[in-house]
Amino acid sequence: METAINLVLVQMQPILTCDQLKRLSEVLRCALTPKQDTCADLLRLFLTAKEVEGCSTRTIAYYENTIQHMVKTVGKPYTRIESDDLRGYLANYETKRNTSKVTIDNIRRILSSFFSWLEDEDYIVKSPVRRIHRVKTATVAKDVLSDEELETLRDNCDNVRDLAIVDMLAATGMRVGELVGLNIADIDLQERECIVTGKGNKQRPVYFDARAKLHLQEYLRTRSDTCPALFVSLDSTATRLSIGGVEARLRNLGKVTGVGRVHPHKFRRTLATHAIDKGMPIEQVQKLLGHARIDTTMHYAMVNQNNVKASHRKYLE
Repeated sequence: METAINLVLVQMQPILTCDQLKRLSEVLRCALTPKQDTCADLLRLFLTAKEVEGCSTRTIAYYENTIQHMVKTVGKPYTRIESDDLRGYLANYETKRNTSKVTIDNIRRILSSFFSWLEDEDYIVKSPVRRIHRVKTATVAKDVLSDEELETLRDNCDNVRDLAIVDMLAATGMRVGELVGLNIADIDLQERECIVTGKGNKQRPVYFDARAKLHLQEYLRTRSDTCPALFVSLDSTATRLSIGGVEARLRNLGKVTGVGRVHPHKFRRTLATHAIDKGMPIEQVQKLLGHARIDTTMHYAMVNQNNVKASHRKYLE
């Protein structure tokens, strides 16, 4: 391989400058004699980098599964995969699994992150995802919980822990991962606020109302264990409640009450929508939810059409 590279350089000497020859030499060696790490090594190094950046365990697992499925399907080492390979993979994935455009674009973004890392670390010359543009997705108005539905969920909680969970999610709009990560020491009942640790290990204060405070106090009075977690299992082990545990409880509560599909993120979207409808500045809603970009906040909040109509009459008629 080294002989072939030198032969190319000799033939290009009359045409290229010294700097250009040096750059050509670097490119050829990078492309033709890549680092000798295996695919498993490269994936492990990439996932470690994402962990250092502050990605959650669930996010890292999603990255790993997505990338492993892609390389198994394409059947090539990472360093040999081309744009057409990825286009074909995404097209077949969408067709065979009948997935949404949103899912396909999520996969594209994960692959883009991975191959950009390979490029930055000099394992490849250029990311093959650079030539694959963002997948256009339709904007779908997602459901939020009405005041009546929230009261129905509260009325059908059969224990004070679940009632406190519903109140905290509804009042703060925190992520479910932030909820289960809370410790009792993080709660300031006097000021009705707590510190949560969000994405990227960034901390921020969130605030809850008087109802959530009262139900938290009632729940904590029932606790006799020594676990530092705010929300624990109801059995004798009193272990920290998991994300899956919260999701399952809310899902069952939605079925029992007839409210429909209930999940933690729905409370978050509901809070954002209600806050904007009641006139809270979007920048403050952004801070409340812990969003890095204001566009994300706008995607969460479904503005009430009646308010749009009233504003049109107020400002434009």
